[in-house]
This record gives sequence, structure tokens and C-alpha cells, in this order.
Amino acid sequence: MKFDIVVLVKQVPDTQNITGQAMKEDGTVNRSALPAIFNPEDLHALEAALTLKDRYPGTIVTVLTMGPPAAVQVLKDALYRGADKVALISDKRFAGADTLATSYALKSAIVNKVRRFDLVICGRQAIDGDTAQVGPQTAEKLGINQITYVSDIKEITEKTITCRRTIEGGYEIVKSPLPCLLTVTDEGFMPRPPSVKLMMANKNASIAGIDDKYDESYIETAKKLGKTLLIELWDVEVIGADPGQCGLAGSPTKVKKIESVVLKSSEMKNIPPTEEGISQMIHELIIDHTLG
Repeated sequence: MKFDIVVLVKQVPDTQNITGQAMKEDGTVNRSALPAIFNPEDLHALEAALTLKDRYPGTIVTVLTMGPPAAVQVLKDALYRGADKVALISDKRFAGADTLATSYALKSAIVNKVRRFDLVICGRQAIDGDTAQVGPQTAEKLGINQITYVSDIKEITEKTITCRRTIEGGYEIVKSPLPCLLTVTDEGFMPRPPSVKLMMANKNASIAGIDDKYDESYIETAKKLGKTLLIELWDVEVIGADPGQCGLAGSPTKVKKIESVVLKSSEMKNIPPTEEGISQMIHELIIDHTLG
């Protein structure tokens, strides 16, 4: 038994290092001004796919990301961890996409380029948008079942998959026919580190004509490791998408106003470390609706 698994990942701004130039005037993220990282929960999604690959030899893991040329870095990281195939969905016409336009482009890539798949796995949400909408919307556009907030894959057969999903106050066990889309939380599937052997084998993986500025000069690779892997680049035409449904043109979500909120303390109050003092503090926080 083997499976074809598609993993959707994203390169996101590092929200731990936000600067004053984080947003453009049009309300879109100024990605060039922010350091970028592999979306943390997508690493758990990749691990879920690789765990199934380890369990079922012959399983193929294909990783897709939509973004600018620099997003190739997360694809290389996926190769270093064990992905079999990777592709970058990149085109200026994808710029400014909201969740609807993003899920449409991903659906088009899966249907028209990947074609064959048993599972689509992605992180629960990205740390830059925090909407948790792209995975479910992609499932809807693909016309397949979805299981969200997955923390464990209990069983998979040629026709069905059974997962544990987190819900408020506990969890539930859900069974679905294949193909199916899963969104994975950070509760399970601890990401494995990159493999030195795979880093050596794929260190020259690149997209023709694109300088991704990924410094790996410290890795020495012998010629016997094989040919350089060429990462596929898919634009609007390649994935068979309608330009009118991509990027800003296909995004009904518009940013009306952006404000930089700076929190400043107006006063300081010392709370005595007693039961009465703590009780009074909690009472005041409830009154001003800080706690509710």
C-alpha cells in the first residue's frame, strides 16, 4: 500500500521580528522588509506526510508553495527533510492574494499539474494571516472531504483515513473516504531535522534563472551524488488558472485601514502579594473588561 500526498506550505514573515515597514500603503504585507521563515505549523504537516512515507514505502510526497521566488527556500528545506518532489507557484499576477484567490491557485495547481493525489495536508494556519481558511477553502474547491485540527492519524487504508482532531474541551475520532484534505495542528508530528545526506544531495536544487540567495557554501557535494534537481516553477498559464481569479484581481478582501498600535503604560500600581491584593487586582481587571 502506498499513497500520493500533497503538502501545502508557506514562507511567512517572522512575526518575532516585525519592523515599522511591515505593511505597504495598499494594505498588503511588505515581505521584502521582513525576515522570512518556514510557517511553523506547515512543518508539522510535512512531518505528518513524511511519517506516512516512512510507514508505507513507495509513498510520494509532493510539496507546493505559492509565493515570490525567495519562497524556494522552504521547498529546499522540504527536500532536506525528505520530500520527493517540490514546485513553486509563482507569478506577479498572484501578488496580493487573499485566502480565496490563494486557495483557487492551489486547487488549480493540484488538479492540473499534480493530478493524482490521495491526501492533501497543510498546517492549521499561517502565522502571518492567522485565518485558518486556505486549507478548508482548497478542500471545498477540490470537492473533497476535509478533517481539520488533526493531531494524530490513527489509521489509513486504500480507501479511508481515520484521524484524531482537537475540539474545544477534548478531541474526537473522525473517519473519511479518500481523497481527503487534512489541516494539522502543532500538537503532534514533531518535525524532524533536515538530513545531512539529503542536504548534500539537494544543495544545488534551484529554479533556472532565479538567484534565491540561499547560502550553503559550507556543504561540499561529490559529483557522484547525482544530477542537480531542478525545482519546477508554475505560473498562471502552467496551472491553468484564470488570471481574473488570482492575486488582487480575484481577492474580494480589501484592507480599509491600517493603524500602528503602540502600547504605553500610563500609570503603575503596586499590588501587595496577598490574597486580598490579588483579589482586588482581578476585580479591577474584570471591571475594565481586560478579563471577562
